[in-house]
Amino acid sequence: MTPSIMEIRLADTTIRVVQADIADAIMSHVVVFITAATPEEAERLGRTLLDERLAACVNTAPVRSAYWWQGQVEETGETLLIVKTTARLVDALTARVRALHSSTVPEVIAVPIVGGNPDYLRWIDESVRA
Repeated sequence: MTPSIMEIRLADTTIRVVQADIADAIMSHVVVFITAATPEEAERLGRTLLDERLAACVNTAPVRSAYWWQGQVEETGETLLIVKTTARLVDALTARVRALHSSTVPEVIAVPIVGGNPDYLRWIDESVRA
C-alpha cells in the first residue's frame, strides 16, 4: 500500500508529510503565547509551568498590547511568555494558567510547530512530563 501524502502550504513554503505521520510531524510540539500583567506574574507563571514539567522552555519579553476589553480599546504594557511544550500538554497547561493568572480571561494560544531542529524537538519531549 502506497502511503498518502498531505501537502501543507505556509506562505512561500510547502511541506509534504506522509499522512500517517501527520500527528507526530505537525501537532506533537507547540509554542504557547501567554501574556501576564507584570514581569513578576510572568516569572511566577513560567516557573510553575517549568516546575510542573508542563513546559520545556519559557522565554519572557516586555510587550505593548492593545486590545478590545469591555467595549473599549485598552493599551497597556504586559510581559509575553513564549512557552515550548507538547500538544498533549496544552489542556493541562491552559488549566494551570487559568488557575494562577490574575486576569479573568488570560491569553493562552497554542500554535503548532511544523518544523525545526530535530534535536531540539526531541529535547522538548524529554523535558516535559510523560
